[in-house]
Amino acid sequence: MKIAVDAMGGDYAPEEVVLGAIEAVKSYSLDVVLVGDTNKIKEVLNRYGAKDNSHLSIVHASQVIDMGEHPAQAIRKKKDASIVVATQLVKDGACDAVVAPGSTGAAVTAALLGLGRIKGIERPCIATPIPSKKGITVLLDSGANANSKPKHLVEGAIMGSHYAKYILGVDKPTVGLLNIGEEASKGNELAQATYPLLEKLKTISFYGNVEGRDIPKGTVDVVVCDGFVGNVILKFGEGMAMFIIRLVKDTIKSSGFIAKLGALAVYPALRTLKKRLDFTEYGGAPLLGVDGSFIICHGSSKAKAIKNAIRVAGELAQQDVVGHIRKSIEEEEVEQYDSEN
Repeated sequence: MKIAVDAMGGDYAPEEVVLGAIEAVKSYSLDVVLVGDTNKIKEVLNRYGAKDNSHLSIVHASQVIDMGEHPAQAIRKKKDASIVVATQLVKDGACDAVVAPGSTGAAVTAALLGLGRIKGIERPCIATPIPSKKGITVLLDSGANANSKPKHLVEGAIMGSHYAKYILGVDKPTVGLLNIGEEASKGNELAQATYPLLEKLKTISFYGNVEGRDIPKGTVDVVVCDGFVGNVILKFGEGMAMFIIRLVKDTIKSSGFIAKLGALAVYPALRTLKKRLDFTEYGGAPLLGVDGSFIICHGSSKAKAIKNAIRVAGELAQQDVVGHIRKSIEEEEVEQYDSEN
C-alpha cells in the first residue's frame, strides 16, 4: 500500500505533515510518497533522522496552493501544485490513495479534475466521523456541496453506508435523514423530497428522519444532509468539544483543594473523554464519490492527525470502498433520477 501525501498543504506544512508521515510508516504496513518541495521535505526528514527510511520517498512539486486562493482557478493555473501532483499519482496507479491537508476547496477540485467521479455519482461528498454515545456517527455531506438536490442525498446515503461498513466495521449500518422532526412529512422541500427516495433503496438500511441531537446519541450510524447544514454542524461540534474540555480544566483550576484532589482520581477518565472528542484521533474525512481513495484533512492538522489520516487512507484503499460504492450505485440505478432530483 502506497499513500501520496501533499506535504505542502495545511497551516503547519511541511514539518508537521512530514513528521506525521514518519510516524505513520513506523506504525502501519505502508509506504508514503511525500509530494512537494524536495529540499524542504529533505530538511525535515534529516532533522528527525528519517532521510534513509525506505518506506518514505519524495516526488517534487514546485508549486503550492495557498488557503486564500480560489480553488478552481488555482488548480488550473498551477499544474505543478503539490495537491495536483499527488492526485495524479493515484490517477496513474503509482499510489493507492491521497492525503490532502490544506484548502478543502482545492482538494475537492483536484480530486474532481484529477480522478473524476464514480459513474452515476453527480456530487461527491465529504464524510466526517463524529464521536457519539455508541461509537462513531458518520455525517455527510459535511462541506463539499452547499446546495444539494434529493439525488445527492441519496448518493450520500449509499456512500456513507459503505464507509461505515467497511471502515468502521458496522455490519448493517442504519441511515438517517437529518430533519427538524421524526415524521416523514416534516422538513423543507429537500428533506420531504428525499425521504421517499431513501425508502426505496435496496442497498441501505433506512431508519427515517433523525434530529440534530441524534448525532451524539448515536441513534443511527450514518446521517445525511446537505453540505451547508453539515458543515455548520461539524464546526459547531468542534467548537463545543473544545469548549467542554476547556470548561472542565478551568473549573478544576478555580476550585478548592478537595475538588483538585478529586480531579486526580478521575484523571484517566478525563483523558479518555479528551481522546474521544479530539478530531485528530480520526485523521481526516474521505471525499466519497470520486474515482479513487481521497482523504481530506483539517487545515490545522498536526502530525498526529496526519498519521491517522494516512492510516484511514490505507484502509479506504485496501477495503476497496470505491469499488463497493460503484457496485451499489449501479444496482440502485441512481442515474435514472432526473435532474429535478
